[in-house]
Amino acid sequence: MTGLAVTCKRIWPGLGIATITGMAALFLSEHYQAPAMLFALLLGMAISFLYQNNSPCACGIDFTASTLLRAGVVLLGLRIALGDLAILGWQTALMLAAAILTTIVLGIIMAKLFGMQKRFGALTGGSVAICGASAALAISTILPKGNNHERDTLLTVIGVTAMSTIAMVIYPIVAGQLKMTDTEAGIFLGGTIHDVAQVVGAGYSVSESAGDMATLTKLVRVAMLMPVVLIMMAGVRRFYRANAHIDGGDVPKMPVFLIGFIALMLLNSCIQLPQFVIDTGTQISRFFLVVAITAIGMKSNLGKLAEVGMVPIVMIVFETLWIALLILGYLYFI
Repeated sequence: MTGLAVTCKRIWPGLGIATITGMAALFLSEHYQAPAMLFALLLGMAISFLYQNNSPCACGIDFTASTLLRAGVVLLGLRIALGDLAILGWQTALMLAAAILTTIVLGIIMAKLFGMQKRFGALTGGSVAICGASAALAISTILPKGNNHERDTLLTVIGVTAMSTIAMVIYPIVAGQLKMTDTEAGIFLGGTIHDVAQVVGAGYSVSESAGDMATLTKLVRVAMLMPVVLIMMAGVRRFYRANAHIDGGDVPKMPVFLIGFIALMLLNSCIQLPQFVIDTGTQISRFFLVVAITAIGMKSNLGKLAEVGMVPIVMIVFETLWIALLILGYLYFI
């Protein structure tokens, strides 16, 4: 039996279980109108025993939570075109960049104040600031791997998905009470709600034009995932160089998945790809990310999650309120 065949045989049980569970999460999401990521996490955590005690599924679950995750992030590049920045206008794009930067900084500061690692603050801040669970998964792949890496990723995805769902319901009401125009409502919803699906749902619940503007604003935020990850990667490399005498580890190289993400984004910006190619790539990306988060849930340890307490939720709530207040300030005072 060849090496490839042996590898496939080891991976298949865990990959198959994670895929079937991810498909169940998508089915529940479509029928109960709730986030697929949340269902994927809950179902994955419910069958976490399949990862314990040298299970034959462990190898495939590890593969799904890492390699399949990276493939899903690469395909996110098909959602983005640099021309979106020009359509939205430089003032709004600059405001979004400032909101993203300050939210990440706030996350790092709060992590330090609460006695948690700075990388956890960068993870929560980045996921709130950019595109929710997708950003959390992308950022987690380039942060230093510690003992609590999977736990921190899981906590962030749970918190940011819950807040995004709450915002999808509440923010359109806020926009109506403040008598926002469709353009203002679109910028507010697209600039503050975390996940793309919830932005679309909230935007089109206001009006079609508000939904279009909200989606465009959100895609500009998603486009900023690339520079944020690159900056974080540079920070990680600098840390490793400065502390090589302590941990003896190699300086991490540019991840291949990030290069693929940039390549697809530039391709989509320079060439008008057929819509079915973009739609297909987006759907595959969503499926890969749902299956990957299922595997991360399967790797979770509920006991470790309980040890952390309410601190991560408090951080994500404050970061969510911060970016919402910044966008409102831009709309009404600038």
